[in-house]
Amino acid sequence: MKFNLLLLILQIGTVLVAARLVGLLFRKVLHQPQVVGEMAAGIILGPSLLGWVAPGVSAYLFPPASLGFLSSVSQVGLVIYMFLVGLEFDTRLLRGRGHAAVVTSHVSIIAPFFLGSLVALFLYPRLSDDSVSFVGFSLFMGASMSVTAFPVLARILTERNLTRTRVGTVTIACAAVDDITAWSILAIVVAIVRASSMHTPLWLTLAGSAAYLCLIIFAVRPALRWLEKYYENRGRLTQDMVGITLLLVLASAWTTEWLGIHALFGAFAMGAVMPKKSRFVHDLMEKLEDLTVVLFLPIFFAFAGLKTSIGLVAGPEMWAYAGLCLLVAVGGKFGGSTIAARITGLSWRESGALGILMNTRGLMELVILTIGLELGVISPALYTMLVMMALITTAMTTPILELIYPARLIREATIEAEEDEGPERYTVVVPVSLPSAGPGLLDAARLLLPAGRESKIYALHLERPSNTSMAEQQLDAPKDTAGSSAEALAPLLSHASEIGVAVRPISFVSRDIAGDIRDVARVKGADLVLMGWHKPILGQSILGGTVSGALRDVSGDLAILVNRGAGPWKRILVPYKDMGADRGAIDLASRLAESTPGTTVTLLHVIAPGGPKGELSSATFGDGVRLKLVESDNPLDVAVAEAKQGYDLIVVGASPTWGMTPSPFGARHEELARASSASLLVVRPMSRVDAAERRATRRSRRASSLPPPAARAQP
Repeated sequence: MKFNLLLLILQIGTVLVAARLVGLLFRKVLHQPQVVGEMAAGIILGPSLLGWVAPGVSAYLFPPASLGFLSSVSQVGLVIYMFLVGLEFDTRLLRGRGHAAVVTSHVSIIAPFFLGSLVALFLYPRLSDDSVSFVGFSLFMGASMSVTAFPVLARILTERNLTRTRVGTVTIACAAVDDITAWSILAIVVAIVRASSMHTPLWLTLAGSAAYLCLIIFAVRPALRWLEKYYENRGRLTQDMVGITLLLVLASAWTTEWLGIHALFGAFAMGAVMPKKSRFVHDLMEKLEDLTVVLFLPIFFAFAGLKTSIGLVAGPEMWAYAGLCLLVAVGGKFGGSTIAARITGLSWRESGALGILMNTRGLMELVILTIGLELGVISPALYTMLVMMALITTAMTTPILELIYPARLIREATIEAEEDEGPERYTVVVPVSLPSAGPGLLDAARLLLPAGRESKIYALHLERPSNTSMAEQQLDAPKDTAGSSAEALAPLLSHASEIGVAVRPISFVSRDIAGDIRDVARVKGADLVLMGWHKPILGQSILGGTVSGALRDVSGDLAILVNRGAGPWKRILVPYKDMGADRGAIDLASRLAESTPGTTVTLLHVIAPGGPKGELSSATFGDGVRLKLVESDNPLDVAVAEAKQGYDLIVVGASPTWGMTPSPFGARHEELARASSASLLVVRPMSRVDAAERRATRRSRRASSLPPPAARAQP
């Protein structure tokens, strides 16, 4: 077929739309990694769905004669991606992981490889023929069952905040060993098959490959240090450096293809020997990753999906073969890894989590299967069965992991609980979303600390999973200094250093921002959660989105700051109607007055006409606090009118009286916030029941820490 640029552009556009939409559906609704949705999108575009539902559309979009051009584009992208996988691989991941990692990594390879080779005895006479040697078929089945999707696994570990747990460190080491071993076995399979078809002696292919690996490890790797030094001298990654790197990747891919073991091995090897001690790797990934992951990989998934036809798995017998492949894959990888981890000392929960993580196959499995299909080692029917196995084993990881090792337990394992130091310690958790909001929130938190009490401030940044890239998954980097988390907290931490305030940073990936704020506050024993607000993309509500979730989930004192101006808050307004809803606002405003000399707090006490004067009329307040009593049937009107009198800050309770509730319905919703240009602090106090429970818990802890009466009585 003559090259048709218009058709190729249409194909790529269709693939991108399908990949992003299905990926978004899987990520947002099914809580699956993006790559699972993209794999499913590729199958949807193939004969399994589009070709079955709309054969005319499928024939127009993807005529068989045009697939060669699409294949060429996908192969180039795959070469770059395999280089990124090698770039991410670091031998430091294998050091110091202990006995559990060594034993589990070996068993997680041997068990699935043995079962895969064993099932080959059954499948070979039924799904293969004499054109494929049994040795090659058996080795390929073993390799396909042994692989773990290292990039997908790294992303899941990061999203689930497992990188700093024992499970995470052992899993990533095992996955690294598994991938190297599986790819080595596959290289032997490719060499065996190609040697027979190209009439090249097998020993020559293997010897040439071994010689090239020695060359790239002992000659090319040391020579690459000049590239790292050049990067350090320039302080940035230049276009010339990217060009040289890509030329090296293509040269390595060409060499291994010429040797007869496939271009992807050369690309992976070049990435693996790249220097990894500086930010060179991080910056290089940032340059190449987005285009590769967003454009090239969906094209590869679509090309793989076009070769996948579920219609080939017809009849009970064929579906039984597919089920057998799935059973062997899960039993070998999940079962073998779990039992090995348990024997080496991990708990059953940790062992199960490790096993299901190692069972993730994802993209790497598709790459291996595509190579096998191209070489003719496996038939189209077996290819379809194994693609379904790859998709199922990857998709089952997240829900089963949540069942075995819930996110709540992971957070408790990664967020260190503080020892209770008695009632005098006051703890504030400050969630930070935007970097620019951090310093203002810290200043407010410092002013809200009660005088004469020991205090702790935690700065919390939660990163959504979709914002986490391979470049940010530095598994050996300090937890609070990697990727965008460091950027989000940097201004706050810098300001804390300038003003001499001790702040402890916490950051991790979160699927449930409000729920994780609640859990961190609970584990840290927070007395106050102080969070900011920034204008959402849609709407204007201050108490919507994450703030609404925090109001629902956080049981302790919660304050939301809308900071509208710099400078000290000298005039503060506190509308008051009900002690239950507004007592928190009075408490925090009183602290602000105590911590800032010259501050005037106006307590606007609104009572019903002719009614009792209220509990504040006889109360005694400190210096700087003025009580203003107003009779009115409409407290909100009174508060709005007073708010326009030039106040710097309005401290208001989160109650329907002042229109400050998460519900967006009603014409006067958040009218108090719109009526004034002053900064706003919305306060939702802890319920009396929760406050009583917290006091009881602290009394119990203090009592349990005291020595027996007899011991206390001794001189």
